[in-house]
Amino acid sequence: MIVLCGFGVSNYYNKLKLLLLEKGVPFKEKLVYPWQREGFQNASPLGRIPFIETAQGGLSETQAILEYLEDEFREKPLYPASPFARAKCRELLQHLELNVEWVVRRLYREAFFGGVVSDETKSEVRAKLAAGLQALSRLARFSPFICGADFTAADCAAFFHLDFVRQASLKIYGEDFLAAHLPGAAAHLTLLAERPHVRATMADRAAALTAFLALKSGYAG
Repeated sequence: MIVLCGFGVSNYYNKLKLLLLEKGVPFKEKLVYPWQREGFQNASPLGRIPFIETAQGGLSETQAILEYLEDEFREKPLYPASPFARAKCRELLQHLELNVEWVVRRLYREAFFGGVVSDETKSEVRAKLAAGLQALSRLARFSPFICGADFTAADCAAFFHLDFVRQASLKIYGEDFLAAHLPGAAAHLTLLAERPHVRATMADRAAALTAFLALKSGYAG
């Protein structure tokens, strides 16, 4: 059985958790925090979470894990059927994570963990995040799902990444960058929030956040 290792506050953890649930793949969860990385570097070489444990060994990096799950569990695919449509789905995922999520995550220290981010960083992120979202808007279809008529792996990632974009931009800039730069995103998030597995994952995320804050670990992202 697949073991999903990490903690449920992470948007990347929840991307994989939702994918597993939507595909109907049996799995277990193992709670692992970022500061415990020395104990799991055999499975995740840089000590990043999430990672998975399988009968064949550990696997890290969420996109590699997503591809493995699609290849291994084919009964309910979450990539489109045609090669070009699959490539477009992967393209969107790449833009979402490299040009949006990895940009906005520089704000997480202050937005979510009680730390401080410099004004210089905030200024850099503002410009790059706007550009990344505008680029994503040229790929996203929201008709009604992010790649078109069907729910795909890209939706599993988009729900959690874009939710963090909205929260972080509101907290740091007092502006909803989704509303400003990615028309259709709000309706998309509302649609996805109605899915049973999304509701369950969000409830688990809230519980994980409560447990994490109770640790008073001093972790700042």
